[in-house]
Amino acid sequence: MPKHYLMCRPDFFAVEYAINPWMDPDAGADREVAVRQWEGLKAAYEELGHQVSLIDPIEGLPDMVFAANGALVAGGRVYGARFAFPERAAEGPAYLRWFSERGYPTHEPVHVNEGEGDFLAMDEVILAGTGFRTSREAHNEAQEFLGRPVVSLQLVDPRFYHLDTALFPLHGRNIAYYPGAFSEGSRSVLRRMFPDAVIAGADDAEVLGLNAVSDGRNIVINSEAHDLQLDLKRRGYEVIPVELGELRKAGGGPKCCTLEIRGEN
Repeated sequence: MPKHYLMCRPDFFAVEYAINPWMDPDAGADREVAVRQWEGLKAAYEELGHQVSLIDPIEGLPDMVFAANGALVAGGRVYGARFAFPERAAEGPAYLRWFSERGYPTHEPVHVNEGEGDFLAMDEVILAGTGFRTSREAHNEAQEFLGRPVVSLQLVDPRFYHLDTALFPLHGRNIAYYPGAFSEGSRSVLRRMFPDAVIAGADDAEVLGLNAVSDGRNIVINSEAHDLQLDLKRRGYEVIPVELGELRKAGGGPKCCTLEIRGEN
């Protein structure tokens, strides 16, 4: 089934500050390469038949390319983002305004959360990360606004500071994930909920191989995640590798660049 994604072209992308372990302002990043890689990701979605809408980038917001952090959309309702760091604070209102101007019911959050960075919607539940960015209070706030059960998961490794760096839905009822990113209790929850999950190793997690996007059949994934790609192919998925190494210098991959707009379902 075709998906609808919101993306933001990295016209102002740069690594000018460090708010996660991947970022090194001294090393910087090549914006032209980042734009070229982002365009390849967008083209991959369009070639798969998905719709891509664009939000205008804003000068002074170099991380706005990471659209997944801008909101959580479920059932046509939009729960907005409230960023943990002041460097990204203006992104939340910008994304919420985009949805409001197009008639979506929106909620401006009270509690700190970073959108689909820490909220991943499944068929029956929303998986929600906490520990580094999104607060547990935001999990409750999202559940009340969206009317969907939210399952809290504790992240423990700062390299995997958002849930979407350590886990992605294969489809509405199963996932792939890296156990080392989670607390012991959360690993137990995931094993109970998803006994048939794809388990990623450390090497693939460390190239943000779990920051992938699946439409249920095709999976767009960082090209360096070799073993994970093989596991997914064995499961019958079509794997589409993409190069996003320049954006990874800010801690992002395919999913970070992609906010799914979910309508009524």
